[in-house]
Amino acid sequence: MPLRLFRFAALAEACSWIGLLVGMFFKYVVVHNEIGVKVFGPIHGALFVLYGVSVLLCARNYRWDARTVLLGLFAAIPPLATLWFERRVAGRDLVAD
Repeated sequence: MPLRLFRFAALAEACSWIGLLVGMFFKYVVVHNEIGVKVFGPIHGALFVLYGVSVLLCARNYRWDARTVLLGLFAAIPPLATLWFERRVAGRDLVAD
């Protein structure tokens, strides 16, 4: 269960980053309207928290070391880095079922 949540949260958080960036582009460059940021801001915030919780659940469940946990948590900050971290974890067999 934590693995499915983690994978969903990583993808959803990255998609919400894209939505927020598009909203910011429209707000500051195209139409100077805040609707995109007002829509995607709270969505991204909720998915950011969900991703962080899923990293902590997987860390406990799969016994990740502190470096992996910190890297996973920091991956939520740059746009689309959660996708990179999810692939990194899968490639290193850190989530063996």
